[in-house]
Amino acid sequence: MDVQQIGRRIGNRVLFWDVTFTINEREHVGLIAKNGTGKSTLLSILAGREGYDAGRIILRSDLKVGYLEQTPVFDARMTALQAVTLREEKDGSDGKNGRNGNSEYSENSEYSEYSEYSEYSEYSENSTYTESHERSDLVLRATQLLTQLKITDTGQRIGGMSGGQVKRVALARVLAGEPDLLILDEPTNHLDLEMIEWLENYLSRTTMSILMVTHDRYFLDRICSSIIEMDDGRIYTYRGNYSYYLQKRQERLENLSAEIERANNLYRTELEWMRRMPQARGHKARYREEAFYELEKVARQRINERNVRLEMGSTYIGSKIFIAKDVCKAFGDKTILRNFNYTFSRYEKLGIVGNNGTGKSTFIKTLLSVEPIDSGLYDVGQTVRFGYYSQEGLSFRNDQKVIDAVRDIAEYVDMGGGVRLSASQFLQHFLFTPEEQHTYIYKLSGGERRRLYLCTVLMRSPNFLILDEPTNDLDIVTLQILEEYLLNFRGCLIIVSHDRYFMDKVVDHILVFHGDGEIQDFPGNYSQYRQWHSLQPRPADTSSAQEPSQSQQGRNANRQRRLSFKERREMEQLEADIERLEAEKRDIESTLSSGTTDVETIVKMSKRLPVLNDELDEKSMRWLELSEIEG
Repeated sequence: MDVQQIGRRIGNRVLFWDVTFTINEREHVGLIAKNGTGKSTLLSILAGREGYDAGRIILRSDLKVGYLEQTPVFDARMTALQAVTLREEKDGSDGKNGRNGNSEYSENSEYSEYSEYSEYSEYSENSTYTESHERSDLVLRATQLLTQLKITDTGQRIGGMSGGQVKRVALARVLAGEPDLLILDEPTNHLDLEMIEWLENYLSRTTMSILMVTHDRYFLDRICSSIIEMDDGRIYTYRGNYSYYLQKRQERLENLSAEIERANNLYRTELEWMRRMPQARGHKARYREEAFYELEKVARQRINERNVRLEMGSTYIGSKIFIAKDVCKAFGDKTILRNFNYTFSRYEKLGIVGNNGTGKSTFIKTLLSVEPIDSGLYDVGQTVRFGYYSQEGLSFRNDQKVIDAVRDIAEYVDMGGGVRLSASQFLQHFLFTPEEQHTYIYKLSGGERRRLYLCTVLMRSPNFLILDEPTNDLDIVTLQILEEYLLNFRGCLIIVSHDRYFMDKVVDHILVFHGDGEIQDFPGNYSQYRQWHSLQPRPADTSSAQEPSQSQQGRNANRQRRLSFKERREMEQLEADIERLEAEKRDIESTLSSGTTDVETIVKMSKRLPVLNDELDEKSMRWLELSEIEG
């Protein structure tokens, strides 16, 4: 796909302009930009769902494009299998005005009637389908993908599914189509950690070209080979993963800052020359005038980082936070909490993880008394002042402006230390410029609404923050600001999130919800938990006798210990080092034996060779020691 100078405006507002980039075969590209800059609109245009105002998109004639929307919509009467296997009608229209085909069906759209009893009912003539043998392959792929995505009942109706299940059906649909180019808009939203890791492994192995927008930085880092950044109306391309992008972006900003500083110094000299009497400049100096105006453009540039440090005061919190005593909660046969006991410590930062449906959000609601418990007790300290950021978000009035929504709560915000900010000044901490503050709320993107909601939660100065999926729809810049704020937050914190990077950076330890009331307290972050979990032995076959036989006990007693996590990482590093050193040794030996090397290089390599051999011997010996333990 070749995107050339694409532009899109909505009314008087220019979303983006002159956007140019190329996606090559098998390339995995991540798109990064601030909320409100038109990321989702751009993806929709590239998928042929929307039109554009300038530029052109060049596609290979046989290119098959798959598109996962941020919020997929299906007809509620469809089954999971029908939603995956129903193919969109191809109208062959040009992308500039948008394609008319629609793979999702709303209640108001025309659709074929579905049989109540047959999974493979006849479809209307308005839809086009593959031949019968191709359809059989599609149904098989769809069933396999749905099963892998934990949708085991392929006959379940869409209307009875949760948001996470609908997202998984949409994922199965786009993957079953086997596109050449896969366009993904926030693919990890509403997925639990198990499904995110499955998708991560699937996409990292695929040969499809991928263009994705996601706030999940581990996901970006492990899948993408290129990063495209939309910043201040310009496009920057980085040939590497997210970690490489962070490094090179910082270098770009430092170089730009130095260039602006040099331009400013020269600008002052040239400005003095320009202000002299006109007769002081001859006709031959016209080129210098033109150079001055170009210099002026550079000197007046601003690095629009808007990196704001949130430093807000929180109200005093006592030593008693909350104590859970034998708390039980169930919905029918589904147990959420079973005799749950916990004493929350002062300044504790707790993360909660687990698959969808294990009761994470319900636990939060019982703590806040939004949901009643069946038995037990929550004893909450008198000084605790909760601030709750829910998955559902806050309902704003669309006829309000951003600044009015904040002023409805308070005209001034106490930042601590005697510092008070006006509502407008406080909004700037959340990346709303003075101009954007007078935007009507209905014009905000999903991410901008979530950012505004977060602003309304924090401005109340809580001392116990409970954040339920706070990273959904927030851009990476906002997440970085939020992370820094939470790391310095002088209060208590509970976070429910599927964002592994966010959890790893912020929380002290985690509660793992396994389902059926089983909750595990792990003293570390999520990545450390996954590493620990991967080293645990597989559960034995429970069909055998409960007590091991004497021979089994003897084998267990004589079994050598397993490598620790640290030793396993050391062994992996040793293997990489040995491979690198052996390659260097081969290169040196090859160069020395070529007969074409100059004397200085021969001397240098002759000194390096014995050092190299010593390093190899040392690392090889340590590797053997570790391999004996592993064996």
